[in-house]
Amino acid sequence: MPLTSPRRSALADQVIAQLRAQITSGEWPVGSRIPTEQQLVEQLGVARNTVREAVRALAHNGLLDIRQGSGTYVLATSELAGVMHRRFADAETGHVSELRSALEASAARLAAQRRTERDIANLDAALDRRERAWESGDADAFVEADATLHLAVVAASHNPVLAELYADLGQVLRAFLRADVGEELRPEQYVDHARLVEAIRAGDGDTAATEAAGHAFSWCFSVPPA
Repeated sequence: MPLTSPRRSALADQVIAQLRAQITSGEWPVGSRIPTEQQLVEQLGVARNTVREAVRALAHNGLLDIRQGSGTYVLATSELAGVMHRRFADAETGHVSELRSALEASAARLAAQRRTERDIANLDAALDRRERAWESGDADAFVEADATLHLAVVAASHNPVLAELYADLGQVLRAFLRADVGEELRPEQYVDHARLVEAIRAGDGDTAATEAAGHAFSWCFSVPPA
């Protein structure tokens, strides 16, 4: 007898779609714990087995992380991001830095050629947020602000494929940066990003690419201005 593909129930597919929408929309941010199985049963009005099937499917796709005794947490905002998280979680730091350097250098060069006034305003705002986060001494806030600035650079490239790829890789990069920063910010960790923003503003693609490429390898080698 030939094998046939099992068909998931339409109801389970609907629950999967609703849970995925909560994740991709940001209603359930990465790192947050989703409602319990019983809460989901009550909110969705479906059987426990249907909820369990949907949660397991999203965990298999890399969006959710089921932790016995703790709950289920959002691991990534897309299936590709989930795959990247699993694939690169144990990668060598140097290899991740090389990948980051290549992507960000290309994005910065394109940004210098294609940036708009709105892009420049976004970059200035992101740079200011990064500086304020550093001054606050809040390591988590700094990691998020740093990531936001780099996302703004990639967005200014106006290459949607590059932007989507970088966004999906973003959680991996955040995890490496967070581990590198540690529990507290130290002066020797500071890396100036003002030159990158100024090069993009000036339309200087070579300098922008050089600055961006170097950031991936110099998280711990610069000292902040006095």
